Amino acid sequence: MEESSFNKKEFQTDLINWFLKNQRQLPWREDKDPYKVWVSEIMLQQTQVDTVIPYFENFIEKFPNPVALADADEQDVLKAWEGLGYYSRARNLQFAVREVKEKYQGKVPKDPKQLGDLKGIGPYTLGAIMSIAYDQPEPAVDGNVMRVMSRVFRIDQDIAKAKTRKVFDAVVRDVISTEDPSSFNQGIMELGALICRPRNPKCDLCPIKAHCQAYRSNTQTDYPVKSKKKKQTKLNYYTLVLENQSGEFLIEKRPAEGLLAGLWQFLMVEKKEVDRKLLTPFVEQLFKTTVIEVNQLESIKHIFSHIIWSIDVFHFKVKDFVLDDSNQRFISLDQVEDYPFPVPHQKVIDQL
Repeated sequence: MEESSFNKKEFQTDLINWFLKNQRQLPWREDKDPYKVWVSEIMLQQTQVDTVIPYFENFIEKFPNPVALADADEQDVLKAWEGLGYYSRARNLQFAVREVKEKYQGKVPKDPKQLGDLKGIGPYTLGAIMSIAYDQPEPAVDGNVMRVMSRVFRIDQDIAKAKTRKVFDAVVRDVISTEDPSSFNQGIMELGALICRPRNPKCDLCPIKAHCQAYRSNTQTDYPVKSKKKKQTKLNYYTLVLENQSGEFLIEKRPAEGLLAGLWQFLMVEKKEVDRKLLTPFVEQLFKTTVIEVNQLESIKHIFSHIIWSIDVFHFKVKDFVLDDSNQRFISLDQVEDYPFPVPHQKVIDQL
């Protein structure tokens, strides 16, 4: 950090004044309710603001405070989260608010140690709640913040490495406003979202360009430094939609741990486990039934952060049979609203 040419007070003032004038009207900014800040920050991990807004409003309407969420049925919580993805966020959030209800009378703790010990609250979420809701000068370092700060101070450490977070943590801790940490942290986030973008940053509109070393040296596009992600694994599946003679569809619950835990889906089989030509006998043997008709539906591709699902979908009309697995059941299309499904299977429902 070039201390000689950097005026901390002016930097804070320019950033905060710009934020107070230009901030977007977002539902979690209407009051400084720590629970709402918490929910919004968990939803905003891995998800764009515009996508989050309707989910957030619906979620807060259903679960307006920590106690309401703590007392809710997990399936209702997953249903409210349906389509947002990364469902472990919802499960961890509910687990944590149950602790808030038991230990802290349903109030989100102000103590950073108590808050940080709750499940799913990492350093970023902790900093966001402490600064935005409780006005404490705690850093809240996410991708946006690292991008802005790497340009302002020309920090060339690799932001893909976990240890680099500590570098940015220390930088923000040094320059954060102690008078208005809430506006300061939100200002950096907002700047990263609207102006200091990954490609083609709008430097001419930037309120802090006078303080930015990358702007002065015309090296904005060199920052942040980030190494390449690992390649995604590709998995090939058949989704087998079984419809009985009553017009009900077979669904099954995914395991309690792992990807999409606790959500419901149609039957999925990895392609390497069964030959496509043998799908009908496979279904007949597995469920002791007879296939009446088979139709292929549109194939589906779904990209997770680390996995790509490539799915061929087949709709089987079968003779009625009895289920002996408690994680499977038959439901009508009217009942799908009662069950949380992952996005690829929502696309199957749309086809049905």
